[in-house]
Amino acid sequence: MRRPLALAAVLLLAGCSTGPSLENQGAVTAPPGDSHHLTIGSAGFTESDLLAQMYSLLLKQAGYKTSLLTVANRELYEPALESGQIDVVPEYAATFADWLNAKTNGADAPPVGSPDLDATMKGLRRLATPRGLTVLAPGRAVDQNAFAVSTSYARKHDLKTLSDLGASGLKVRLAAGDECVQRPYCEPGLKKTYGIDITAVDPKGVGTTQAKRAVQSGQDQMVLTTTTDATLSEFGLVLLADDKHLQNADYVVPVVNRSRAGGAGVTKALGKLNDVLTTADLAAMNEQVDSWRRLAEDVARSYLKDKGLVD
Repeated sequence: MRRPLALAAVLLLAGCSTGPSLENQGAVTAPPGDSHHLTIGSAGFTESDLLAQMYSLLLKQAGYKTSLLTVANRELYEPALESGQIDVVPEYAATFADWLNAKTNGADAPPVGSPDLDATMKGLRRLATPRGLTVLAPGRAVDQNAFAVSTSYARKHDLKTLSDLGASGLKVRLAAGDECVQRPYCEPGLKKTYGIDITAVDPKGVGTTQAKRAVQSGQDQMVLTTTTDATLSEFGLVLLADDKHLQNADYVVPVVNRSRAGGAGVTKALGKLNDVLTTADLAAMNEQVDSWRRLAEDVARSYLKDKGLVD
């Protein structure tokens, strides 16, 4: 899905010295641990930075010392999580389940992630546990693939859902990544699940400025983006609801190294975020960082203070 898998990772360590190389050191299932100095990992994009900052602040409030480590490559930070060089990372249920599944069973293994959150979480935990990882409970916030049209187009054709668009019979040129023509959540799924008449995929990328401008101008009718896209309103765009649940259950979930951060203290501290954080909240915070140029740490702290979760 959307999470970066760059060919080279950039490491930024704040507050502690660099440890051994980030190699999978054979993590095994261990009793839940409760280390009082925890390293929080981020994948280096805005939303991951925000989540990592919130995790850090919540854990500090609970009495832990924390450091932040940015590793812009899941192929590096997941082994680091297994080995205990990273103790906690924000992840996305379906995407991480499919990534671990491919790592465990090969790239051609049937997918584990699905629109069913319970089934996805069950599969994810089955894959994570032998690696010494514990997947905590998901909250309400979800960062899924999503589709947007212009506000004027939606108003003109009375569109609120993807089902509405399918029923309308309108011909749709879709701005998306070039892989959209093959991915089940994209062109094939839109046709099969919703009956949407996709006439062409315009390969402008997922949620890029170029793709949004193409829809804004009317060159394309719909754009593939994500549910926490912070800039849709700037382009006069609105999401259509995925009312038949085509997209996988990519709910935000904390994943922890069981032997260092699998105890009740970490679970309780991070669980407080589940009660308040919504998809709309994440989108609003992304906007503050990406459009207003606020620091992720400041945005995260302000949000948690507003919710009464930190001092």
